[in-house]
Amino acid sequence: MGSSEGVGASSKQCGITKPISMAGPTVNDLQRTTELEKFLAVSGLYENKEEAAKREEVLHRLEQIVKNWVKQLTRLRGYTDQMVEDANAIILTFGSFRLGVHGPGADLDTICIGPSYVNREEDFFYTLHDILANMEEVSELQPIPDAHVPVMKFKFDGISIDLLYASISHLIVPEDLVISDVSLLHNVDEPTVRSLNGCRVADQILKLVPNVEHFRTTLRCLKFWAKRRGIYSNVTGFLGGVNLALLVARVCQLYPNAVPSMLVSRFFRVYTQWRWPTPVMLCPIEENELGFSVWHPRKNPRDRSHLMPIITPAYPCMNSSYNVSTSTLRVMMEQFQFGNKICGDVELNKGCWKDMFEPYGFFESYTNYLQVDVVAADVDDLRNWKGWVGSRLRQLTLMIERDTFGKLQCHPYHHEYIDTSRQSAHCAFFVGLQRKQGEVVQEGQQFDIRGTIEEFLHAVNMYMFWKPEMEIFVSHVRRRQIPCYVFPDGYKRLRPSRPTSKENHKSSCKNEVSGTEVRKRKNNDGLGVREDATLKKQCTSPPEGRWASRSGLGTGAVSDSQQLRNVECNHLSNSGQELSRTESPEPASNSSGIASVTSDSGSSEDTGAVSVAGCVEDSTGGVDMNNNGRFESSTYVNGSVQLVKTE
Repeated sequence: MGSSEGVGASSKQCGITKPISMAGPTVNDLQRTTELEKFLAVSGLYENKEEAAKREEVLHRLEQIVKNWVKQLTRLRGYTDQMVEDANAIILTFGSFRLGVHGPGADLDTICIGPSYVNREEDFFYTLHDILANMEEVSELQPIPDAHVPVMKFKFDGISIDLLYASISHLIVPEDLVISDVSLLHNVDEPTVRSLNGCRVADQILKLVPNVEHFRTTLRCLKFWAKRRGIYSNVTGFLGGVNLALLVARVCQLYPNAVPSMLVSRFFRVYTQWRWPTPVMLCPIEENELGFSVWHPRKNPRDRSHLMPIITPAYPCMNSSYNVSTSTLRVMMEQFQFGNKICGDVELNKGCWKDMFEPYGFFESYTNYLQVDVVAADVDDLRNWKGWVGSRLRQLTLMIERDTFGKLQCHPYHHEYIDTSRQSAHCAFFVGLQRKQGEVVQEGQQFDIRGTIEEFLHAVNMYMFWKPEMEIFVSHVRRRQIPCYVFPDGYKRLRPSRPTSKENHKSSCKNEVSGTEVRKRKNNDGLGVREDATLKKQCTSPPEGRWASRSGLGTGAVSDSQQLRNVECNHLSNSGQELSRTESPEPASNSSGIASVTSDSGSSEDTGAVSVAGCVEDSTGGVDMNNNGRFESSTYVNGSVQLVKTE
């Protein structure tokens, strides 16, 4: 782990720019790396030999299943006996397992590669699905054919598996298939390309980092950190495994002789200063005669709206972080700054590594939340239903940003919580709400999100596998109304109130909130819903995003900040990408647009927050609100977000 290993690894340039620093580790750096590795081991991030052997056994058994499945289909389609004998399919891994950073209980990301005459729509999602469904070892089987990357999720002998399928233009799939060969992408559709690129991207990352073991330790550490700090969820607009791997790999290229403790520190140093939307790339973007679209903001207008581009290194190069929104980028930048501060303390011997992994206090960070309750008849239906709802939370964030012109910010939390006291199968998601910091508040203004939530619910209820028992409820709750089942011990821990001076009291924001719930279908679990909800807002597409202007690096005293600026400039010029800035028109106003925002005062605890005011358009009678802030009525519920002035 010494500096000589790093120097040997850096004999050739990795990446599209020169490194920021070629410095190797000091004695203190090596000591901190040893402490970090011990902490990761004690935290249970490494799989033991028994678990590793079981994974290998499951992979072997799964491969035998798909080989037999392809032979069976070959025989049914009338091919010769020799063709049946030669028929083949293979299983490859991707994601954390292929990168070598998986831990105990991690999902096993796999892809089945089959011949040209075995298709995804019928053969994979029906025939193979039925084979798996009838096996005792298989449980929790969940096909998701309409996903961006179609997948079957299930557990095989207790191991969670995500299985993709790719049909390549070969009659016989060779056992020694070279996945990096671009010719595999001939005559295949885009879902197949996305499926194959999981393996191709992982292999390219390992080729493009100067020291694979240092990369793995650093990535394992930062994945653990992202999970603890609540930003490890690609589906809700944060960082997933591939995003983090690419970010870490770029830091490894910029500091090729650094050991893991140095790389973790440099990770936060670099990305607290990175001028998004400058893209993170490990190699130049490759054009190819195959004609697949690659990430290129000058040629592709949609790419200009990407806020945090992290580009995959395998053709066709794509932005792996297109899910990131204004709100989720804000949350991630706050967490990068948190990590940067802790690493600074560690380097000064004022802190220890465990400080960096303190769980994020989500339910202490906001005054107002949206609570999304998901209900189904049984656990199997709930598994499918909550997966669909969870995948749409990002859309709710984007809709709220759109309809409030970015002035109401959201923090969708990827954890799900279960109320075990309910008779029906249940889980809940939460979204933190706050007014954008620095916004000028005018008397009488408010955010009206009733139509936004109606639009979200309408989209969610278009689920193709919907059943009458599947319900969704969106409610506003304040911090003090957060249900006890979300807390680890089943109750809220009392925390001392913050001391507030008279001056702070006058200058900060306090929110008076009335609870709001918007509901779609009636159920029998006591929540009360309207039976005949009518959408009062036409579904509108999000406006074309703006390619943000590239401002300065901001604050943060680091010795190599100027090198980082140069890296970004060289990065863009060397890649051949000219990032054009475009001005998009302001989003059109609609029936649930901004009404107003009020100047407000109150305790420092509520500074910069917003409140959700529940208003009712009552054409049929009065509305009663129960203690949970939910309306018990069949009238149309107006869920507006409002800053209320109080004395």
